[in-house]
Amino acid sequence: MKLMKIAGGAVAALAGLAMQVQAETWDMPTPYPDATFHTVNIHDFAKDVAAATDGALEIKVHSAGSLFKHPEISKAVRSGQVPVGEFFLSLLANDNPAFGADSLPFLATNYDDAQKLWVAQKDVINGLLDEQGMMVLYAVPWPPQGLYTTKEINSVDDLAGLKFRTYNATLEEFANLAGAAPTQVEVPDIPQAFSTGRVEAMITSPSTGVNSKAWDFLTHYTDIQAWIPKNVVVVNKRAFRRLDDATQTAVLEAAAAAEARGWEMSQAETAKQTAVLQENGITVVQPSEELMAGLRAIGAQMLENWTAEAGDSGAALLQAYQQ
Repeated sequence: MKLMKIAGGAVAALAGLAMQVQAETWDMPTPYPDATFHTVNIHDFAKDVAAATDGALEIKVHSAGSLFKHPEISKAVRSGQVPVGEFFLSLLANDNPAFGADSLPFLATNYDDAQKLWVAQKDVINGLLDEQGMMVLYAVPWPPQGLYTTKEINSVDDLAGLKFRTYNATLEEFANLAGAAPTQVEVPDIPQAFSTGRVEAMITSPSTGVNSKAWDFLTHYTDIQAWIPKNVVVVNKRAFRRLDDATQTAVLEAAAAAEARGWEMSQAETAKQTAVLQENGITVVQPSEELMAGLRAIGAQMLENWTAEAGDSGAALLQAYQQ
């Protein structure tokens, strides 16, 4: 009997050791702080994966650019330095214009249109990422983008000469067409950039404005609802293929849930965070007709430029979206 107990204990110990050997941890870099709703959603995604796999796959979230800076995250996933990561989709617009379709001004300015655009964009994006050894797990939009400034803006002419925060090629083009001076600034550096006079204006979401405590360094938020860009969570395909079938299924199901949850979170953020801006002393205004006419003219020019550059894949994407 004693021998059987010893043998049974040994088997249990070996089984436990086997489970420890099989357990895997994925490091996941993200660019935004833990309070940002995208990061909150990612933490929930990680919890869902751990629960569905009984701890066989743990995703360790490294937020706020603590593991890799934002522009480096896609490269880190592509090269296999990390198996999974999140980044702003249009950061890859220099690789192919299709990555920047959701940042084209006034192409999709409400959530229904943003969803339609993602349906039209997704196959193209996955095809491009496949060439780089990656695939999309899920995508979540930011709230509609508004204009933050240190003074009232009534027309596009009021933007002329302002130092304008950019974070991708599309926004750099926008700033140039508006007569502003583009300056590359990542989210964690926004407060210092404004406080030191490095930038005087930016287009970003109410969420980023609140997380950056924009009331400390600027005065006006103009609700232009310029575009609804997305973050994507991507996985290195080699790392994904190394998972067993059950774990792959668990990851994909958790990703689908995160996408649905993230779109709902984004919509809830819009009104909530705009109100927070106002409560903290920022003047929240609706744009003048003159300003919107000027901004739409810039958007039309950018769409024309994008279409010419994007070629057949861009034309197909736009046709699918506009059907």
